[in-house]
Amino acid sequence: MQPSDFPLPTNLPRPADDGGADHLTGMRMPGLILSSTRGRGVDLGALKSPRTVFYCYPMTGVPGKPLPEGWDMVPGVRGCTPQACGFRDRHQEFSQLQTQVFGVSTQDTTYQSEMAGRLHLPYEVLSDREYKLCDALRLPTFAVAGMRLMKRLTMIVRDGDVEHVFYPVFPPDENASEVLRWLHGHPLAE
Repeated sequence: MQPSDFPLPTNLPRPADDGGADHLTGMRMPGLILSSTRGRGVDLGALKSPRTVFYCYPMTGVPGKPLPEGWDMVPGVRGCTPQACGFRDRHQEFSQLQTQVFGVSTQDTTYQSEMAGRLHLPYEVLSDREYKLCDALRLPTFAVAGMRLMKRLTMIVRDGDVEHVFYPVFPPDENASEVLRWLHGHPLAE
């Protein structure tokens, strides 16, 4: 599957920067353990990679199941699958930059595992089903159809601290390329 297999509508509403992520740069990643699509717990405070990218997204759909009514009209929510595929397709480049990648959403691990397998993701997706990360870092969230979901943002973490934040992320299918450009402009030797 290619990102072009999941084209985004051209009329998607652009999300506005509401300041919901302004506080994140410089914050320490909490010592929380989140469930992974690889069947393990990942301790966010004990990551070994010099840099880690966490791309947080609202939710991915399930084939054959409709998204919540009005989903495409909520600014910034459409495009989780193209975003995931972008990180998948550029995964080797992240590895060459000694950067680990994780997807994160509030969906449960079973839901995420189906998506990770279907899309052949080479990286883990983490479940913040209990909103531990959302609450610890005060990540921006929103409610739709009775669900509390993450607003789309991407954090670059270096040695345990949030080094840079992309927020809002739009368009989501270009996020991986945007993050790689930033990483190339800010090498680890700095």
